[in-house]
This record gives sequence, C-alpha cells and structure tokens, in this order.
Amino acid sequence: MAHFPLFADLDGRPVLIVGGGDVAARKVTLLLKAKADILVVAHTLSDEMQAHVTHSELRWIAHDFSPELIDDVFLVIAATNDHALNQTVKEAADARHRLVNVVDAPQHCSFIVPAIIDRDPITIAISSAGKAPVLLRTLRERLESLLPMHLGPMAEIASRWRDRVKQRFSRISDRRRFWEKAFKGDFASAVAQGEEAHAESLLEHALSSPAAVEAPQGEVILVGAGPGDAGLLTLRGLQELQQADVVLFDQLVSADVLELVRRDAQRICTGKRAGCHSMPQDEINQLIVRLARKGQRVVRLKGGDPLIFGRGGEEMQAIRAAGIPYQVVPGITAASAATTYAGIPLTHREHAQNVMFMTGHRCDSTDAPDWQDLARHHQTLAIYMGTVKAAEISAQLIRHGRHASTPVAVISNATRADQKVRLGRLDQLAALAAEAERPALLVIGEVVTLHDELAWFRTPYRLDLQNVPLVNLA
Repeated sequence: MAHFPLFADLDGRPVLIVGGGDVAARKVTLLLKAKADILVVAHTLSDEMQAHVTHSELRWIAHDFSPELIDDVFLVIAATNDHALNQTVKEAADARHRLVNVVDAPQHCSFIVPAIIDRDPITIAISSAGKAPVLLRTLRERLESLLPMHLGPMAEIASRWRDRVKQRFSRISDRRRFWEKAFKGDFASAVAQGEEAHAESLLEHALSSPAAVEAPQGEVILVGAGPGDAGLLTLRGLQELQQADVVLFDQLVSADVLELVRRDAQRICTGKRAGCHSMPQDEINQLIVRLARKGQRVVRLKGGDPLIFGRGGEEMQAIRAAGIPYQVVPGITAASAATTYAGIPLTHREHAQNVMFMTGHRCDSTDAPDWQDLARHHQTLAIYMGTVKAAEISAQLIRHGRHASTPVAVISNATRADQKVRLGRLDQLAALAAEAERPALLVIGEVVTLHDELAWFRTPYRLDLQNVPLVNLA
C-alpha cells in the first residue's frame, strides 16, 4: 500500500493553495465541499477563482509565496506551472511538518487527492498512487455506474435513526441485521423514489414490530472459496463473506480470499489440510452448530467447491440434523481451475471423452478404486490429494493397462502467482509429485499434451525426463 488512506475533517480548517489558475480552481471546488477555510497565494487569479473571492468563498492573502505563510495552515497545495516555486512550497511544508500536495507531481507529495465518487455523506475514494491515472478514471466510471444516487439520502436518514435503533437493539449484531434488512428492502426502495417521509414511516413500523426484537435465528452458509485466486471467488460468495458474523476457514483458503472477509467478523481456522488436521471433522461440525445456535450467521469457507472432496456433505448432514437453516454457495473446484490455468482441457474430442475426479486417499486401502476402469485410455483422471500416493497410483494404472508413457501433469498452487506445472510421463509421476509444492493436483491423460499449445497463464516448470527415475513396478 503506497499511501495510507485517510479522510480529513477540513471544516473551518485553513488550507493554503499556491496558484490561481484552472488547476487551483479544481482543487477549490473540492475544498469548498469540505467547508475548508481556503487561503490563496497567486500573482493573478482566473475568472473562476476571482468569482470565489467575490463571493467570499476564499481569501486571496498574497501575491508572492513566502514560507511563513505555511505556519498556521492545516494542508498545503501547490498548483502552479512553476516547477521551482512548487519545489520551494514542498520544502517549506516538509520543514514545518505540513502535508503538501504538488499537483501532477506525486513524487513530491506527502498526500495525494484521490479520485472521488461522491454520494454525500458517503464518499468513496480510490487511488493508483499516481501510477495509472487513466486506469483509475476507467475504474471510477464503473463505480459511478454501480452506485445509485440515493445512497446519500439513505445514509442521512439512517444517521437520524441510529440512536433509536440502538435503544431498541442492545446487541451490535441485531442492529446490523436490522439495517441490512432495511437497506435491501422497502425502505431503500422508498428512498430511491424520493419518498423520504414514507421511508421513515417504514423504519418506524419495522422498529415497532414484535418481530424486530425476536432473537435472531442462526444460519450456516457453506461457501466455496475457489482454488486460490481471489478473482475466482463468486459474487455470491463475496456477498456472504461481507455479511458473516463468523467465518470458519480451511488452510487451503488463500490469504487473498480471506482479505475479503468483513473486518469485524470473527475468523476461526479449522486447519484442514493433508498432514495438518488441527481440528477433527466432528469437532468442526459441533463448532458450526454451536455458533449458529447462538444466532450467528456462520460462513463455512472451504477451498475449491464445498461438495467436491471437501466434506461439505458431512457438514450439511450435521447442520440439518441440528435443525439449523443452511445454504450452499458453489465454488470453482481445483481440477477445473488448475487445468484451465495450465492450458489443459479436461475433455477434448480427439483426446478424452470423459473425465473422472478422484481422491488419492483410498488408493492403497482395502476399499480401493476400480483400477481397471480408471486405466481406460482416452479419459482424463484428475486426482486430488494424490501426491503422497503417487507411486501407488502410477503403478496400479500401468499394471491395469494404462501405458507408461501416458502424459501427466502435477499442478501446484493453482491459479496463484507461484503456480507451477510439472510435466512428464505416467512412469515418472512419483518423482514429479515428490518435487511438487502442496497443495497439488495430479492430471493423467492424453489431454496433457495440449499444454504446449494452449498454456496461457505461466511458463511451466518442465522436468528433465532423462534424469527422472521410473516407478518400480515390482
């Protein structure tokens, strides 16, 4: 983060602007909205700046800048086309520990003025730290189109009703639910139509309703976090993370996704990961139920998709048995995301007519999979949690008819900046897996050959086939 975001209260505070042209006038427009006491130093004033003086909206205090003019001001803005003068202003401000902005020279600024989306009293400020102003303008245009104009009036009404709502609901969570419901319901619609009196009557009715003080019912939402890249989290998943009271997450959930959780939500790591089971599944189930019974909105955040090798079905059974309402938000599963980012289609008319998802946990158990079926040609195997059993998987598939030269890929940290794709043959799978970072997905099948043609995300790590030991099939 190049700059610390900060909203300053400038009401009645002196702000010095050095410069009297069009650029200075643009800054004055914003400062007037903030009710600053604007002082200007300039040889001449533009017509717009002179109009502000005429209407007593700012004071023209000097023609020439001198450092002592900064002594009693709160902020300083240098808005001239004289680079030497701007540098002098900057140095004088720095010497007096005043924040200074030199227009169009971010390297000389101790504060910058961000792009603003104004829905007063709601203000959204965005910045690229001066790196990409055109990109920033594009982003601002998108945000402007997404945010309705009635947000400001709605916030003003909510401000007037805060104390009454606080008196009615002693718990913060209850107050938050009241407002969430209001902001998504008839109250918001009435404000949008300009019917503010009707909107306030709706708030009055909602507060006086017996249902308003009923103990909230807890709820559980299982959310798929996707494979790692926060951009692949679904919009619905993001919305649920922003409304959660508590989030129980696995270690497979990336830090970028966790950054999207509402700041005041409680976070609990359940630690589910191969070789690192910090909380048994039964304890997780009990914790989910216990939190929901307290009336909390519980998000169970799971890597990939909750219902694909994520034990989401077991958690749903426990939640349902406890009589707690629940929802499920699907996520992009690792097999789909990892292969897509590696340029490997799971199916292809010329290479694979079907795909099978499996887990490596059962590969050497008494309840072993049907290796004869898995070893069929022209199908893709996507194997989760298979690195530990890679040697057994390779041996069994070759023993049951899959050719030793069948292309394989081991994909680590899928969709993330440090993604690696290790390529080789089926008889080299154990060596590839042993070298791979975890979590990793094993992909076996002819479709892997398409990687060289279709890879788009990153250049893969390619194994030197001459130095890789073959699997011992004895």
